[in-house]
Amino acid sequence: MKGKTMQGFQDGVADVNGVQIAFCKGGTGPAVLLLHGFPQTRAMWTHIAPVLAQRFTVVCADLRGYGASSKPADVAACSFRDMAADQVALMASLGFDQFHAVGHDRGARTVHRMALDHPGAVKTVTMMDIIPTHLLLDQLTQQVATAYYHWFFLAQPAPFPERLIGADPDYYFESCLLGWGASQLSDFDPALLAEYRAAWRDPDTIRGMCNDYRAALQVDFALDQADLERTVDCPALILYGADGAMAKAYDVPGTWAARCPNMQAAGIPGGHFFPDTAPQETAQAVFRFLSDH
Repeated sequence: MKGKTMQGFQDGVADVNGVQIAFCKGGTGPAVLLLHGFPQTRAMWTHIAPVLAQRFTVVCADLRGYGASSKPADVAACSFRDMAADQVALMASLGFDQFHAVGHDRGARTVHRMALDHPGAVKTVTMMDIIPTHLLLDQLTQQVATAYYHWFFLAQPAPFPERLIGADPDYYFESCLLGWGASQLSDFDPALLAEYRAAWRDPDTIRGMCNDYRAALQVDFALDQADLERTVDCPALILYGADGAMAKAYDVPGTWAARCPNMQAAGIPGGHFFPDTAPQETAQAVFRFLSDH
């Protein structure tokens, strides 16, 4: 799957860690890495990356398992640790040994793991609309289990979720886009929806996304449990959808306070997918934070 190139950006593919990571790059200045979430691709940054590129070199990458990047069949190879290592290697291959890391959803969980595993590479972290993975799973509430049922559906052994989703991938993944607060399809850019649909109709991408969620339960939970006392010591920005499922269930900044001692936080209008539905507000918040650091 190869989508349209963002205006002012160049596409590329990097061979790192035994996989291929697809990316686009634009702008000049300090390096910023943007990582998308489920069920999207790097196209989600289309209205945000050019704003940041006015002052920064911006790299938007597809996570392994997603978009045009490789999709390993081995569940253990789909952990946030592996995803983070891919992205650090990608940035090094582009000449950036240090960079600002920005992520939404699964991308944000990758950024958190990146800050723990590769602290010397990460200047700042921006994590959008997540609470810590271990906290969500270890203290699961009825409210969150109902809203985030997909964590456990997608994590079921293959090929059960793949076959069900594959019967009508647009119906399933669009239900996800609308399921976590304050959005309808008309809130999404039609061109970006077309990009997402082209990606998630690929059976390998469906498998890749399921393996992401399988790895969260089978691999990442234990990794995070071992690191419960570790902190992200670089400056951190926590953004969350003011009307989203996470904000309704948690004090989102409060869940990060002990883990990110140098933290700022702000709510963005909308639900979980506020980078899609409120891109200008999102871009401005990130631009201000990065400019200060």
